[in-house]
Amino acid sequence: MQRIFFHLLTLALLISPLTLWAQQQNSQTQNSTTTTAKTSQEPQNYSIDPHHTYVLWFINHMGFSTQVGKFPVSGNLVVDETTPNNSKVNVSIDVSQPVTGIPKLDEHLKGKEFFDVAQFPKATFVSDKMDLTNGKTGTMSGTLTLHGVSKPVTLSVVINNVGISPITQQKTIGFTATTLIKRSDFGINAYLPGLGDSVRLVIGGEANLPK
Repeated sequence: MQRIFFHLLTLALLISPLTLWAQQQNSQTQNSTTTTAKTSQEPQNYSIDPHHTYVLWFINHMGFSTQVGKFPVSGNLVVDETTPNNSKVNVSIDVSQPVTGIPKLDEHLKGKEFFDVAQFPKATFVSDKMDLTNGKTGTMSGTLTLHGVSKPVTLSVVINNVGISPITQQKTIGFTATTLIKRSDFGINAYLPGLGDSVRLVIGGEANLPK
C-alpha cells in the first residue's frame, strides 16, 4: 500500500510542473494572438504613388469646348480597415506643374492671372470626415487650400480595388474621387464669365503600404 501511495505521489509531482508549463504556454499563445489581432487592426499609413495619382480638371471654354488639365499629387492615406470612416487623407497637389499638352498654355496657367505658382506653388487637401456607406463608395469632406484660400469641399469617393500589386508586391488601394468647385471662390477670376467658373475635379490614383 505504501508503495502504491509512493508511486501516486511521484506521478503527481511529475504531472504538476507539466500542467503548469502547459498553462503558461497557452496563456502566452493567447496573449500573442491578442497582440497580433490588435496590431493588425491598427490604422496603416499608405503612401500616395506619384506615378499613378493625378488631379484632372475640366473647364468650359467660352461655351465651345471643355478644356482639360492635369496636376501631379503626393501625400498619404491613413487607412483604418476596422472602422473605414476613421480613415484620413492628406495630399499635396503640385499646381506649379500643370499638364495640358500645350506648353504655352501651361506657362500661362502658372502666371498671376491663374495659379500664380511663384507665390502659391502647392494646393493641399486634408480630410476631416469620411462616410463610406458600404466600404466601397461614399463621400469624403475636408479642406481644400488653393491659391492661398481655404474652403470646405466634399468629394464622391469610389474604392476601386484593395490588394497586392503584381508589380510592386505591396498592398495597394486604388481610388477615384470627384467634386465640383468654383474657381472664383479661390480668387481665380480671369476671363469670367466666358471661361467657366465651375471646375470639375477628378482625382484618380493608388496608394501603397510600405513593406
